[in-house]
Amino acid sequence: MKKPNKLIPKFKNEQEERIFWEKNDASEYFDLSRASRVTLPNLKPTTASISLRLSQSFLDAIKLQANKIDVPYQSLMKIWLAEKLEEATK
Repeated sequence: MKKPNKLIPKFKNEQEERIFWEKNDASEYFDLSRASRVTLPNLKPTTASISLRLSQSFLDAIKLQANKIDVPYQSLMKIWLAEKLEEATK
């Protein structure tokens, strides 16, 4: 006989819910045998705008490199940052 699912508590905010699910097993709260796969085609990662102060010559050099490979300079900066982060986390 299958044991009953635990009741999910009420949460005050999203942060409280995140903490709860980090510490608890979802299989104790849901019958995962009845789960179905879904696709979320319009789901986009959360982004945040930041402000960086760069010297004009440094920014010009970045723009020059971006122009050489025909990409927006902001995209090139994201690529370079992602590469450096990957190197640093190896």
